[in-house]
This record gives sequence, C-alpha cells and structure tokens, in this order.
Amino acid sequence: MDAVPLYRQLATHYIDAIRAGSLKPDDKLPSLRHLMRQHGISLSTALQLCRSMESEGWVEARERSGYFVRRPRRLAMAAMDEPAADRAPDPAQFVGIHAKVSDFVARRRRVTDKLDLSIARGAPGLYPSEALRRALTAALRRRPGMLAVAAPLKGHLPFREVLAQRSLRLGMTLSPDDILATNGCIEALNLALRAVAQPGDTVAVESPTFYGLLQILESLDMRALEIPTSPQTGISIEALELAIRTYDNIKAVIVVPHLQNPLGSVMPDSHKERLARLCEQHAIPLIEDDTYGALLDAPMPPRALKSFDGSGNIIHCASLHKILAPGLRLGWISAGRWQARVEMLKFAQTRNNEALSQAGAGQFMATGAYDRHLRHLRQCLKAQREQTADAIAGYFPGGTRINLPPGGLQLWVELPQRLSSTRVFEAALEERIVIAPGTLFSNSSRFDHFMRINCGWPYGEAIDGALRRLGEIVAEVISPARPAPRNPPPARPAPPVPVPHPA
Repeated sequence: MDAVPLYRQLATHYIDAIRAGSLKPDDKLPSLRHLMRQHGISLSTALQLCRSMESEGWVEARERSGYFVRRPRRLAMAAMDEPAADRAPDPAQFVGIHAKVSDFVARRRRVTDKLDLSIARGAPGLYPSEALRRALTAALRRRPGMLAVAAPLKGHLPFREVLAQRSLRLGMTLSPDDILATNGCIEALNLALRAVAQPGDTVAVESPTFYGLLQILESLDMRALEIPTSPQTGISIEALELAIRTYDNIKAVIVVPHLQNPLGSVMPDSHKERLARLCEQHAIPLIEDDTYGALLDAPMPPRALKSFDGSGNIIHCASLHKILAPGLRLGWISAGRWQARVEMLKFAQTRNNEALSQAGAGQFMATGAYDRHLRHLRQCLKAQREQTADAIAGYFPGGTRINLPPGGLQLWVELPQRLSSTRVFEAALEERIVIAPGTLFSNSSRFDHFMRINCGWPYGEAIDGALRRLGEIVAEVISPARPAPRNPPPARPAPPVPVPHPA
C-alpha cells in the first residue's frame, strides 16, 4: 500500500497540536509561505494541507487573513475512509441508470410544496439576475438585428474572447478559435465522448460520480468502468493505473478535478500532472469537467487539468450553469486535437447556439462585477455549507460522517450502520423533504449508505427544521419504535415545514 501523503502527515501534526491545546480556537495557522519554508513543501502541498484540515472542520479560512483554528460540533465525527486502490475495479458494464434516475425524478415531481435538498444548484438570489438583464438589454440595443441572424458555429466571438482571456488564470493558453460554445456542460461532455469513443466502448469514470454522466454514457451505449475516488484528492491514480493494466479497451477517462460531484474532492496539481502524463502515455483521451472550479475557496483559481496538456490529449469542458446563470444553459469545450471533429459533431447535432445569451454573459464577465459576484457567491455558499454540516453533526445519530469540501454546493453524507439512503429517501419524501440517495451516483449499490445534501439555499428555519427531521428519520430507520397500542390517543398533525423556494 502507498505511504501516507505528505500533506496528510503534516495535517495530522497540526491536528495533534489542536487536540493537545498547543493551538487553540481562533489561533492563526502558519501562513502558506511559512508552511512552505518550515516544512520544505510546495505551494500545492501547503494548500492541500490547509484544505484537508478545513474540510474536516479543524480550521476555517478567513478572507485575506489566512486559516484559523475552530472547534465546531462536527469535529466529533470521523473522517471518511480513503478508497482501496490495490485491486482491479469491477469489469466495465453498460450503464443501467436511466430507470433509476427516472423513478427518482418522477417521485420527486409528484410531491408538491417540497423542500428539495437533492439538487446541486444555488438559490436564485445568489445569482446577479438584474445585472445580467441589463447586459442582455445593452447587447440587443447595440445589435438589434442579432435575433434575425444565425450566430457563428463556434459561438459569439466576444464571448469566446472573454473565455480565452480568463483561461490564462487557469494556466491554459487558448485562442477564441480553440473554444466552442455549447448548450451547457452536458452537451460538451456528449460531444467529447462522441468524438473519442464509439458505442460499446469502455470509459473510466470516478466512483461515485454525477448521475448525469452515467445517463450520458447509457444514452451513447457505452460501458462505465468505475474507478475508486478519494473524498480528498479525487480519482485514485493507482487504481486507474491498475485498471489500464487489467483492461486493454479503455477509450477515455472523465474526471471532475475541482469539487467533484458528489464527493467535493479537489485534485492536487501533482495528481493532475500524474493523471495527464498517464493518459498521454497510454494514448487515452482525458476529459475534464470543470463545472465547479470557480466555486473553490482559494485566493487564486485552481489550475485546469488541461494546463498540463502537452499534446492536445485533454478535452476541457465547463459551463456557467452553477456559477453565474442556471437559466442560460451556457457551456463550452476546448477539445485539443479533436477540436475539428467536435465542431463537426456539434453542427450535425444541434447547429449554432443563439448569440444573445452569449453576448450578455460575455459583457458581464468582462467586467470586475463578475469577479465580485464570484467572491460573494463563494462566501455565501461557505456559510451555508458550514451551517448545514454543523446541523447534521448535531441532529444525526452517532456514526454519521460528512465530507466537507473547500467550496461548492453540496455535502456527501455517510449514514451510520450502513443504513440504506433509499429507505431514508422514501421516508423523508412522505414528509415533503427530498434528498439524493447514494444509489444514483453509481451503477452498483456500494453507495446506498450515502446521500447528497444541497447547500445552495440560504440557511434558515425551514432548512434547519428539515435537517432536524432528517436526523430523526435516520434514527427511526435504524431503531424502529415499538408497535403502538391498539387504541392510541389521536396525534396532533405536525405543522408543515415552511418552504423558502418552491422546487
């Protein structure tokens, strides 16, 4: 087995200091530069050290001040296990997720006035709707004939220019011609897979992974090979290497390097470099889904996986759906040596994206208001994640575990005693509370005792009451109450849970 990573060894050192009282609540952790000098480590290792301690609740990041010690309730909860990487993954299988997801969606839709904790999206109030409306109006005023002509196949040029400029912050060097606008990241992933693989081919995916990706693979008649994934560092490079040695028909690898859905893991730069090199050595296309990178709590944007691309082997996909405007469905793809094929597939499949939304979004993204919006969004989501995590720690039975990520919209929760999240989902649905059971995120049942909880809504009485009731439901499912007497007194009906945002 591999040795404990250096960042983890150092994290244990500081955690022991907190437990011993050498570092007390509100004490400041050494700065990143001090950690680098003191321990002879890179900036990437220092960041991973601090982020891992933050995800476990030992420290908190304060804007422009550094990391400070905290001792919230959730520190009593054990950290989630790292995946085993010393055995070959299960054979690839044709995905059978459609029926499972369809049943989940149908049952969720039948419930009215629900409090939906199952989605991975922010509340409408977190997005700059009015500023975007003004940008769209201004774009149409400047070009009143925009709606009467077709946009270029690649997309609105000023929009692609903004994306190319912002890609420099992620370590990429892209020209506007390297970027193709898409209908969200879902279309970008569809195009990437169709460009590099055929029906019947095997594609390596993280496990657990976003069920939307499993739906794409099923719709394309491809096989999914699930690779164990760490809640801290992302896909296991060792497990992927073993899979490549074991199976000789892997045609692509897909990863979410930043705030992976549902785990929330963040891949260190050293892992990105190893992954890029491994896939390049074996001539396996590597597809990057960077939907959540802008939500990472960090002073600088994370380096894109594609920034380690030396041969055009990495396809970069992203969107504005989670970070700016869920209603616009704007995404993009930069496909390296498959760019021409992706553009041909886009033309054959959906033709041009309309230009107005690109013009408005591009105009807003070119201003400082966009970066101010992202900072505000990250601050709000961080507070909501921490409040949600503290509530789960306080309301759920002992043995519950959480992976608290350094950014993003959701928590991945492990239920005690390997309790079925499907049973919790069904019981909660009767009370108009919706969670995403872990079975949605894999072809197997290995994640049935997990669930994903959304943290995108402002925390208040409705959310707190729903989480309290969820904790009670988990306890009731673990230890069912004794049968009631034959003639119990009539119970007063519980008041309905207030719903701040109808789903």
